[in-house]
Amino acid sequence: MKLTDRQKLILTLIIHEHIHSAQPVGSNSLVDKYDLAMSSATVRNEMSTLTDYDLLRQPHTSAGRVPTEEGYRFFVGNLIQKTGLPTTIRRTITHQFYQSRQDIEQWLRLAASVLANQSQAASLVTAPHSEKTIFKHLELIATRGRQVLMVLVLMGGEIRQQFITLAEPIPQEQLSEIATLISRLCVRCDAVNMAKLRGQLDAPGQEILDVLLKEMALIEESATGEIYLDGMTNVLSEPEFSESDEARQALHILEEPSLLENLLASTVMNTDVGGIQVLIGGEGTWEELRQCSVVLARYGDPNTLTGSVGVLGPIRMPYDRTISTVRFVANVLSDLVSETLAI
Repeated sequence: MKLTDRQKLILTLIIHEHIHSAQPVGSNSLVDKYDLAMSSATVRNEMSTLTDYDLLRQPHTSAGRVPTEEGYRFFVGNLIQKTGLPTTIRRTITHQFYQSRQDIEQWLRLAASVLANQSQAASLVTAPHSEKTIFKHLELIATRGRQVLMVLVLMGGEIRQQFITLAEPIPQEQLSEIATLISRLCVRCDAVNMAKLRGQLDAPGQEILDVLLKEMALIEESATGEIYLDGMTNVLSEPEFSESDEARQALHILEEPSLLENLLASTVMNTDVGGIQVLIGGEGTWEELRQCSVVLARYGDPNTLTGSVGVLGPIRMPYDRTISTVRFVANVLSDLVSETLAI
């Protein structure tokens, strides 16, 4: 769609005003606030044309205009200003991350907090996850009877803990010996090669290895690592969510792992690291997100570990600021993964 420079200006100003006020925008207010070198009648005519293009709509006959989903898509794709975060904010965020550089869980919680605070929306961050599950280390801790805590560490730093029940009780000393042997034999192996080493273990060791292989298969099937969320109250305070049960239901997608994994697997996980995906109104696919927008990015090392960061909020979100924040946090996490976690 080709718009004149004047139409682009008016659409941009209406979007900025609606993002700020959540109210329809009239021609008189645009002329007065921005001291436009055109009359209110000219602005109204251009607004009417933009409405015909389905970029604006008029909620009521006597009201001003608000952007449509197509209007926001045109804005994000063609008109948005590609600005970075202010230097002071970038330095503050970077300093916070590097203070906790050896604690991956703290990184992820911090990333979710930063995204929520900077965007004033709901944030999501997934732990870095490898498409190929490679074994690094195993710990076995006796708890009660036949129950054992299995701690699996993968190459790249991903950790999984699971309680398993053995056929017979095994004392801690023997469990430690089994864990040490498996760790020595299987380090840097995938599940296929680990299975070939089964004959080098005794019966209890084979039992534990079988459980270990099942867990690794489940990890490899998973589209994402652990999910961290923040900022739900930010979204619920927005007019669109406080007044609409349908809009509030959109938050369900963040709280339901299977829905979120499907969303990420079909969008951001198919993009390059550092790439940004913007979903506006569910893009006709995600009915739960019809009144929302989602900004997503992929971070990490594409050869070893990657994860996702993103923000969910009303369609009326400040896209320039949100996209800049998501991109910056993704880049910081990518650097940390490359420097600290990658194989």
